[in-house]
Amino acid sequence: MILEVVKYGSPVLRQKGERIGKVTPEIKTLIDDMFETMRERHGVGLAAQQIGKALQLTVIDVRDAKDRPSTVELDGKPADVDAMMPMVLINPEIKPYGETIKGPEGCLSFPEIFGEIPRPEFVEVKALDAEFKPIEFCAGGLLARAVQHEVDHLNGILFIDRMDKKTKDELRDELDKMQAETKEEAKKLEMRK
Repeated sequence: MILEVVKYGSPVLRQKGERIGKVTPEIKTLIDDMFETMRERHGVGLAAQQIGKALQLTVIDVRDAKDRPSTVELDGKPADVDAMMPMVLINPEIKPYGETIKGPEGCLSFPEIFGEIPRPEFVEVKALDAEFKPIEFCAGGLLARAVQHEVDHLNGILFIDRMDKKTKDELRDELDKMQAETKEEAKKLEMRK
C-alpha cells in the first residue's frame, strides 16, 4: 500500500525514533509499504518518520541511481551493492568517516527542494535487517550518503539542518511556505475530527 509522505512542518519529522524490539507482522507490512511508497516517489531511501511513524526503521534501494555509484564492503572486502538491495535497516548505528564531501541531496519530505550537503565520504553501519538478523558493512558513494541521510531522519535531523547558511537562505521562502502549508493542512484535518 502506498503511504502518505509527511512534509516539512510535520512534528514527527523532528522526533527521534523508538527502537524496535522485534519484527512483528505489522512491522513486516510497514516495511513492504515503505518500499512501495519509496518506489512510487522515485526515492532511494525512506525513513519511518517520513510516513508518520517515529521508529528506528529505514528502507534503502540505490540500484536505479546509475549516475551516482555506490560501494560496499563486507568484512573488509568489496561486495556487490545490488546484491544487498533492497536494504532494510532496523535500529541502525553508524560511524561516518573519511573526507567530508559536498553532494546533491533531495528528500521526499521536501518535494522539489535540493541542496549540496556536506557529509563524510564513507560510513560504517551496524543494524538489524528485515529478519531481525545483525548486518554490518561499510558503504561509500551514494549508499553512504543515503544511509547518513536516513539515519539522520531516525534521529529527528533533516537535511536542511546540514545545509550551509547561504543555501538555506536561498531556500528560505520555499521552506517557510512549505512549513506553513503543512501546518495549515494539519489544522484542517484536526477540525474535521
